[in-house]
Parts: sequence; structure tokens; C-alpha cells
Amino acid sequence: MPVLDRLQRPLRDLRISVTDRCNFRCVYCMPREVFGPQHKFMPRHEILSFEELARVAGAAAELGVEKIRLTGGEPLLRTELPQLIELLTAIPGVQDIALTTNGSQLARHAEALKAAGLKRVTVSLDALDPDVFRRITDVKVEPSAVHEGIEAATRAGLGVKINMVVKRGLNEEQILPMAGHFRNSGHVLRFIEFMDVGASNHWQKQQVITAAELRRMIDARWPLGAVDPNYTGEVAKRYRYRDGGGEIGFITSISQPFCGDCSRLRLSAEGRLYTCLFARKGFDVRGLLRQGIADDELQERIGKIWMQRADRYSELRSKARASAGDDRIEMSYIGG
Repeated sequence: MPVLDRLQRPLRDLRISVTDRCNFRCVYCMPREVFGPQHKFMPRHEILSFEELARVAGAAAELGVEKIRLTGGEPLLRTELPQLIELLTAIPGVQDIALTTNGSQLARHAEALKAAGLKRVTVSLDALDPDVFRRITDVKVEPSAVHEGIEAATRAGLGVKINMVVKRGLNEEQILPMAGHFRNSGHVLRFIEFMDVGASNHWQKQQVITAAELRRMIDARWPLGAVDPNYTGEVAKRYRYRDGGGEIGFITSISQPFCGDCSRLRLSAEGRLYTCLFARKGFDVRGLLRQGIADDELQERIGKIWMQRADRYSELRSKARASAGDDRIEMSYIGG
């Protein structure tokens, strides 16, 4: 039977960060002033092997996990990633494996990822305009490289969604161009409210453009209609263009928190389990693995971690921020 946390939420999703490294320096995630040349990334021996990652995933599947998402950092910087996907695909109970990527490396990996068993990719793309794109990513990469990755993933038969983080004063002029570009593309574009993950992005509430504002802006140009969720716990609120132009979504962690049905557990690259995206501490499983813990005991330990969970940071944001300090885990360590 699936385990339930203290708020009666089941464990259904596992997000695995396979690396803390990224080739972008996005200003809302890994700003260069924090993650510059002086920053020390994890040495290879501290990062879980594919076999260790698969053992944790297998134990989580016994507890109810059905979906696994690979994140980073940038997961495609982890060499031989299809080998991990093959291991995860073989786990009984795992029905879906997806990957979140900045898309810059996707074109040359898409076919191998699909062949290994990957089903879906979510590509982060915050601007079409090259100048805005470079201002956000802080690297000399053109958005055309991301578009090539999206096209390659589509040809390979992977499902593709696009995520756009919107921050006031940074890229709001790209909202309508992004919506127009992905209308009729067959890909779902999802707008994400700028979130206060970690402590390095200097989040302020006035920088948030809410989903309601975004929806009104797009609806005025292309009328929208609401769509029912695909499943309980879906993070995006779904809409369709009334003229048949496809679907878009809005992820509303700030304005309309969805903690109440959150079913996600996160595993960092160095082997710590986090029960919330906004967590302050994780639970070490790498030590257990390398001390030779048996699979049934590993499953029991993970189950106990989940059953003690009572996180609902987004619902308590003002109070939680006041007490969190600057020691919240950065998004680049545990994915989005």
C-alpha cells in the first residue's frame, strides 16, 4: 500500500537530480555571482552512481512512486545518462520517466534517450529574443540551440513541454511572443511564477507576475478556456485556446499554492532526500547505501521519512520565509 504523510498525501513522484552542474547561469537559479569560477561543485565520488540512484528509486517504487523525473543542474551533462534510464525503466511499478533540461544539449541526445525508455522532456525556455535569452542565461548560447533540441526530441518521439519562468523586469515582454510561437505547435507551453527557491536569487514578491495576470494578457489576444486536470496533483492549471490553437498551462506556486496534493519526493545528486522544493534540510541516504543497507531496510527508512512529512511551505509562505533564513536548499541541487 502507498505510504501517506502526516497530511494524508501519498508518495507518487520521485525527482532525481543527477548532477549539481549546469552550463547555464540563469539569474533566477544559478546566478554567476554565486556560482562563478570560485564555486566548488561536488566531486564525482560524492555523487550517487546510477546503480545507487536506481536502488533508491526501486525502494520508492515499492512505496508507491509511479513517475520519475530526472533533473539537475543540467541532467544532460551527466555522461551516459541513457544507462540510468534503462535501469529505471526496469523497475516494477514505474510507469513514466521524464527529464527536465535547458535543451542546449538535447539535439544530440534525444534519440538515445528515447531508445533507453525516456517518455517525455520538459524544456526550460524563458525567451525567444536572443538578447533577452542571453541576459537570463548569462552564457553565449543562442536560443536556436534550444529550438533544435525541441525539434530533435519531437522527431525522436518524445513528448515535449516548454516551461517559461516569468520575472517582472526581466522577460515579461516575451510572454505574448512565446505564446504565439508555441500555439499550434503541438507542444504545451507552461508559464511559471517566479519562485523564492533557495537564497541566491534575491526573490521579492513584487517581481512576481501572477498566473491571473498572465492569463488575462494572453486571453485578451487569444481567448482561453479552462481544462480539467489530467490527474490529482497536477502542478499546472490547464487552458486551451478557444480557436483550437492548442493548450497552455500556468504553475501558480506563489498566487495559488498546491501543497495540499503534493506527492513529490526529491533526491539530490549527492544522495539526500528532500520532502519539499523549499526545504532547509535533507535526509542522507548515500551513507546508508555505502554502508551496505539492505533493500527492505532502505524502503523502510524512506517510508518513515515520508510518513513524517508535513511540508506546506507555499501555503505558509510569509511565515515560512521569516523563519527559513538563508539556508534553504538551492533549486540547482534538487531540480524544479
